[in-house]
Amino acid sequence: MVDVMQSDAEVDRIFRALADATRRDIVRRTLSGPASVSTLASDYDMSFAAVQKHVSVLEGAGLVNKEKKGRERLVRGNPEMLARARHLLDEYEQIWRGRIARLDALLDDEQR
Repeated sequence: MVDVMQSDAEVDRIFRALADATRRDIVRRTLSGPASVSTLASDYDMSFAAVQKHVSVLEGAGLVNKEKKGRERLVRGNPEMLARARHLLDEYEQIWRGRIARLDALLDDEQR
């Protein structure tokens, strides 16, 4: 069972974090396995510090977790938080599907 979001602030943090293509890519990459910030940074045309800031935004939203392993900080995607975000989007989809179904029924009634 997926817990629903706790607050509007949490929802805002998650979707603000996912609004950036680099952060979405970091989440995608770290869901398949942990990666060091250095490894992540090597694949982007930006500084290590910029990638570290992206990781910090994702960590603040709960989309990734960092753990210290020796001298490295490993970043690991948090599938539970993504599931919570998806659950919220599913709820919005159901609302819109219901509205469309009611509109279709109304249009059908008018055509008869």
